Amino acid sequence: MSTVRTRFAPSPTGFIHLGNIRSALYPWAFARSQGGTFILRIEDTDLERSSQAAVDVILEGMAWLGLDHDEGPHYQMQRMDRYKAVLAQMQAQGLVYPCYMSVAELDALRERQMAAKEKPRYDGTWRPEPGKVLPPVPAGVQPVLRFRNPVGGVVAWDDKVKGRIEIANAELDDLVIARPDGTPTYNFCVVVDDIDMAITHVIRGDDHVNNTPRQINIFRALGKEPPVYAHLPTVLNERGEKMSKRNGAKPVTQFRDEGYLADAVVNYLARLGWSHGDDEIFSRAQFLQWFDLDHLGRSAAQFDEAKLRWVNAQHLKAMADADLAPLVREQLARRGIASDGTLEGIVGLFKDRCDTTVALADWAARFYGEVAVADDDRARHLTDAVRPAIGQLAQALAALPAWDKDAIAAAIKQVLAASGLKMPQLAMPVRVLVLGTPQTPSLDAVLALLPRKKVEERLARL
Repeated sequence: MSTVRTRFAPSPTGFIHLGNIRSALYPWAFARSQGGTFILRIEDTDLERSSQAAVDVILEGMAWLGLDHDEGPHYQMQRMDRYKAVLAQMQAQGLVYPCYMSVAELDALRERQMAAKEKPRYDGTWRPEPGKVLPPVPAGVQPVLRFRNPVGGVVAWDDKVKGRIEIANAELDDLVIARPDGTPTYNFCVVVDDIDMAITHVIRGDDHVNNTPRQINIFRALGKEPPVYAHLPTVLNERGEKMSKRNGAKPVTQFRDEGYLADAVVNYLARLGWSHGDDEIFSRAQFLQWFDLDHLGRSAAQFDEAKLRWVNAQHLKAMADADLAPLVREQLARRGIASDGTLEGIVGLFKDRCDTTVALADWAARFYGEVAVADDDRARHLTDAVRPAIGQLAQALAALPAWDKDAIAAAIKQVLAASGLKMPQLAMPVRVLVLGTPQTPSLDAVLALLPRKKVEERLARL
């Protein structure tokens, strides 16, 4: 078998969301798992709806997720000369023909067909046939070019997701492959691109299934065999609708900003339509080792942000503190908060409690920014009974020769023994004063990550 070559070919007509990016993940993973080549192609022929901002989100989102391409990005608008050359070749071979039927005539034809309960379709009025007399060419009308679709037989392919699919050629009319101004249409451009880029596997959404028989016929008319096709089921949103920007889908890059990890999103997305037994949590390396086209699901997958957060939390816990700290530092920087060398320790202490880097940054901010004590917490925890013990603790901490977890733990134990209080009775009010919340990890570990002076200042707010 020849080297695997896959592609992702988005249209930059809206900001790419998770449903779109899954159509990049699988061809990327297949190319990587097979030692093949992954190509990025931007299908930007819809000039009215395409935007550079949408292209930027595609590139930024793929870079964040680590879906690196080996070739491209290729832009269809930069390949117009190539398309027109192939069109001219096809016209010379009699594979396409000019059609002068106006839009009004086409609409009238469709209305008659629908009234007769027939499938609306072009009727071949301008298709040249032996012995057929064509209508007179109307003056001043620029024709479209139509592909001469085969008349008999079927178009068939073995889809890697849907199985054997067969479409009778009689169901397909003669497709418009060039508009009156000479610009080529989508189905034609895709075929030329896939031929020129030697694509071996097309892995894309199942909204393209209806295009596939038409594209296969164009491949064969050009003397080429089509690639292997795998049409992925739709990704639904949490309401069971097709995921789309119109239905509230977020741009991929927003998940980055909301504190999700790239590897966690890749893990979650991989499971939206593919499985490896019952494995829920896996690394990128495991995914690429396991991925194939034989375990793609046939049913529509439904996005569940709560499940994504859970997957993210598992990856967060497993991630090395040194790798996680820079991501939390970025989140803090967005808030205008500067961090220091203690951040790695803070991350290690709190990551088991968090499901995003934003949540981790919320904790870290308490160490670097100002902390307020809520009136409710003050009334509940800073009682007259505990105030003397907090004062004693402040004095004991100030007298420590070394500022570390063990020394702080010894000081806390000393105050508990002297005051007769239990750990929660002392720890909760101290946490409220120092971090603004009664619930934190081990008090000695928390205090050790703060400068001694800051602890003294915050305890003094008693």
